[in-house]
Amino acid sequence: MTLRWGFISGNRADFGVQRICRVLQVSRSGFYRWIAGAKAREVRQAADDALAAGIREIHTGHKGTYGVRRVHAELRGFGHTVNRKRVERLMRRHGLEGLHLRRRKRTTVLDRFAPPAPDLVQRDFSARRLDEKWCGDITYVVRREALCRIPYAVGRNLEERS
Repeated sequence: MTLRWGFISGNRADFGVQRICRVLQVSRSGFYRWIAGAKAREVRQAADDALAAGIREIHTGHKGTYGVRRVHAELRGFGHTVNRKRVERLMRRHGLEGLHLRRRKRTTVLDRFAPPAPDLVQRDFSARRLDEKWCGDITYVVRREALCRIPYAVGRNLEERS
């Protein structure tokens, strides 16, 4: 929408606001509201730039390890009243991201010397009758208490679906 208002602002001397708004199918009141809010947008942009400088200082001061939540807490500790989502938006816009120190939970330990499992269906998953070929897998669900393993099996005549 800002591009439309900028276009109208740049060409209003040549064609007039009413004509351009009618061609672009936007309201004149919206254009004039955009003009009235220009000062507020400049003030907000200046505040965002100052806040981004403070965010960058905190982020680099902690060797790039602080993410949105810690930077937000640090800003609030310094007395800034700022929304966490605003901090998140500014960090994303400036390419700042905290480190993820936790490793991903490894659920499968491969044995390099074990022979691969035989392919009993030879990659042919079509079945002539029900319950001829079954497929199974294990999924992992992380709970607060522990890592839960949920085995399941699927048996279906795959040709009936086609």
